[in-house]
Amino acid sequence: MGVCFGTPDFPTPSFTGKPKSGAKWKITTSSSSAASNSHDLLTARDKRAFGDGKIVADPSLTVFSFAELKEATKNFPADALLGEGGFGRVYKGMLHGKQQSGSKETIIAVKILKPAGAQGYRQWRREIAFIGAISHPNLAKLLGFCQDDENLALVYEFMPMGSLGNQIFRKGSADHLSWDVRLKIAVGAARGLAFLHSSYNMIHRDFKSANILLDGSYMAKLSDFGLVRSGPPEDKSHVSTQFVGTSDYAAPEYRATGHLTVQSDVYSFGVVLLEILTGLSAHDMRRLAGNAELVKWVGSHFRDNRKLRTPVDSRLEGKYCAISAFRIEQLACKCLRYRARFRPSMSEVVETLESIEAASANRVQRNA
Repeated sequence: MGVCFGTPDFPTPSFTGKPKSGAKWKITTSSSSAASNSHDLLTARDKRAFGDGKIVADPSLTVFSFAELKEATKNFPADALLGEGGFGRVYKGMLHGKQQSGSKETIIAVKILKPAGAQGYRQWRREIAFIGAISHPNLAKLLGFCQDDENLALVYEFMPMGSLGNQIFRKGSADHLSWDVRLKIAVGAARGLAFLHSSYNMIHRDFKSANILLDGSYMAKLSDFGLVRSGPPEDKSHVSTQFVGTSDYAAPEYRATGHLTVQSDVYSFGVVLLEILTGLSAHDMRRLAGNAELVKWVGSHFRDNRKLRTPVDSRLEGKYCAISAFRIEQLACKCLRYRARFRPSMSEVVETLESIEAASANRVQRNA
């Protein structure tokens, strides 16, 4: 298994389309969905979202005022803070009488854009333009957005179990994800990514455990679509762009050359599979022998293709199916192949994972 690390990061693309103080972008809605599966539509959305300052928003999205979001979160207190990233802070809130589900109250997650954050502003526009009209059980649902003077926000459905990253890597807790739950999460995340690839020719570009959210039943839902972009058309092998995303999850060809394909996401999925299997993060300076990168560290264990060589999360205390773990390891290895064309498609990954999950469940039932 070849691994390429140590290549310099490319600078984040500059963006000069942010409105002046007090100015507002023109927000339009699109009622057409018949052609939404085509590459041409995605390309057109790219141009509309970034070429002339317009946001093409699905009419089902709710446009919130900043005052409404302050009321929903009780003025963004520290105890409502769910997390913080490059975009800004995310708060838990409660909607009363403005939800579409028919329930009296809806718990929400509110992303607030950092002031003067050009990258976050670009991602805010992109999420509205690309994700607002898409619905899938394994994609986090965008409910609406806010553009109130300089206050910009996105409103998502709330995921009570947080992110996969928090569940696996949280410190000071003896709790852990069981083997069957880990398989369920892997299958769900793979289905969401396969949907983006096969139905919309979209590349996530920042697939990682922190961007896999979990609902109350541990169903995986992909989130953070601010870096998503259209994949190459049929007559092109890749999209040429500058590298953005998280280095420890990024495919080597994307980091080194900016060549982007759906197979770049497949590589990132392989890294997440290793995290699920080992309980170790993609990057940890505490690992010895200079192997802070999980992929490099695990790569040193691939010496015998006939048995499991990667250490399984010790918190499982041996309560896992060894055959399933071996198959997960082999699937991760395939996803992490150095040459993109040799990696499986996400549809193939889904098929394999569903087979592993079914076999593991049957084995547990036989041993019960």
